Amino acid sequence: MTTDTTAAAAFYAPVVGWTVTPVGSEGMQYSTFNVDVEGKSIGVAGLMGLPSEAGQKPAWIGYIHVPDVDAKVQELVADGGQLHKGPTDVPGMLRFAVVIDAQGAPLVLFTSDPGMPGNPIRPAAGSPGTFVWRELMAGDGAAAFAWYAKLFGWTKGATHDMGQMGIYQIFDVNGVQTGGIMTKPPEVPNPFWNFYIQVDSATAAAERIKSAHGTVVNGPHPVPGGSWMVQGIDPQGGFFALISNQP
Repeated sequence: MTTDTTAAAAFYAPVVGWTVTPVGSEGMQYSTFNVDVEGKSIGVAGLMGLPSEAGQKPAWIGYIHVPDVDAKVQELVADGGQLHKGPTDVPGMLRFAVVIDAQGAPLVLFTSDPGMPGNPIRPAAGSPGTFVWRELMAGDGAAAFAWYAKLFGWTKGATHDMGQMGIYQIFDVNGVQTGGIMTKPPEVPNPFWNFYIQVDSATAAAERIKSAHGTVVNGPHPVPGGSWMVQGIDPQGGFFALISNQP
């Protein structure tokens, strides 16, 4: 979600290696970021314009699939979360609601329209251009994990002691390591979700960020598991992260 979709498309396409396809209707700026799979362009993320009256800063926002959006929104609000928008239908595609977790991090809940045709072609897990990790910088990491585990059934994975930075709790979804939750540093003003995109090389990606007029704020440096990561800010001010199997 950004204040300049044209500029954001021109930034992320070369930095990540995506192609961009406009799919929005008149009056709605929306495009998909795509990767090539078997010669077909497959969407892996979206690009949307922020209304000027929204008063929000550019940011990535994550979607969590649930069986019933309306019912899950009621649970979320009862457990201290907030409903920001919806539930709303996108005809033929999905029903969604923009919500805020109990500590202030925004996210989207959605249920796919059962009549929507499935796409049998998907990018391989961990392939370049796909999202491979989700990370919550929470106000209280332990409380945040308990909240998400109760609402969505996530389970505890490995736990890493980060020293002065506190505990990094990996969470599993259906038995698969999917992301991590930790207490945010004091200098980070608000809780937020961050998303890691697979790239060819962290060092090469960092140079592409600079060449495209973005800012590298952290890395490249190694992370547990043998990967390398780099975090950056796009020219409109959106925070993002890239990860690679090599420096």
